[in-house]
Amino acid sequence: MPELPEVEIIKQSLNKKIKGKIIKKVLVKNRNLRFKIPYNFEQFIRKKKIKKVSRFSKYLILIFEDNTGCMIHLGMTGTIHLLKKNKTKTITNTSFYNTLFLPEKHNHIEIKFNKLKLIYNDPRRFGYILLIKNNKDLKKKFSHFGPEPFFSSFNINYIYKYFRNKKKNIKNFLLDQKFVSGIGNIYASEILFLCKINPTKKAKKLSLNDCKKIIYYSRLVLKKAIEKGGSSIRDFKNLSGNLGSFQKDFNVYQRENLNCLKYSCSGIIKKKIISNRSSFFCNICQK
Repeated sequence: MPELPEVEIIKQSLNKKIKGKIIKKVLVKNRNLRFKIPYNFEQFIRKKKIKKVSRFSKYLILIFEDNTGCMIHLGMTGTIHLLKKNKTKTITNTSFYNTLFLPEKHNHIEIKFNKLKLIYNDPRRFGYILLIKNNKDLKKKFSHFGPEPFFSSFNINYIYKYFRNKKKNIKNFLLDQKFVSGIGNIYASEILFLCKINPTKKAKKLSLNDCKKIIYYSRLVLKKAIEKGGSSIRDFKNLSGNLGSFQKDFNVYQRENLNCLKYSCSGIIKKKIISNRSSFFCNICQK
C-alpha cells in the first residue's frame, strides 16, 4: 500500500496533468470496490473543473472549482493511469505496485477530459472513492485521523500526552492513523531505526527525548522520501516513468540478517512480525 510519500508523488503528477481541466465524460464499469461507488457519481463530477489535486495522509482528493470534491484511496492494488488520446505504448501509470502501462483488465472507472483520460484500475478492489459535498464534509471524513508528521500539531506535548500510560508498542502507534496520519510500515521501521528505539518498546516507557526524536526523524524520513520520489519496492514510478529511489537509502527495511549501517555498530538487522506486519530493526543500537 502506498504511504504518504508515494501518494504525494501521485498528487504532484496529477496536478501537472489534470489541474484546470474539465471532466467531459465519466464511465463506471464496476461499482463494487471496497465501498460501492455511488450511483450519482457520474452526474456529480461530470462537467466539473478541477481546481487542484490535494492530499491528506494516504488519500488523494480531487477538488473542483465549486469546492465539491472526490476522495480516492488506492488500497492495496489501486493504480491511476493517464492515457493521452490517440497515443499507445506510453507510460500511463501515476501509481504504485503495478504495470507501467495501461492494463487490459480491472479498469473500473474512466474519467475523460479533452484529449486525456484518467483510469482507475484495481485488481483486488480494496480501494474506494467517496464524494465530497463541501469543505465541512471533507473535514468530517478526516475528523478521526491524527495530524500528519509535518503539522505543527504533531508536537512534543501532543505525543507525550498521547503516550501516557499506553501499553501498546511504538511501532503500532506509528501505524495507527488515529495517532499520526500517513506513516506506513516501510517508513515506521526507518524512523525507529534513526531514533534508536526498538519497535516493541511500549509507548508509556518512551522518554521526552524519545518523543522529540520521533517528531524530528518522522519529518526527516518522509521529506527525504518525497524528494527522492518515494520507494520503488516493486514497480512504483511517477507519470514521467521515473523510479522512486528512497529504497536505496533503507537502513533496515528488507535488510534482514545484514550488518547495521551505523558506524561502529556491530549489530545485525532482525525481522520481527508485529501485528501481522514485518518490522526490521538493529538488535544492538535500537533499545
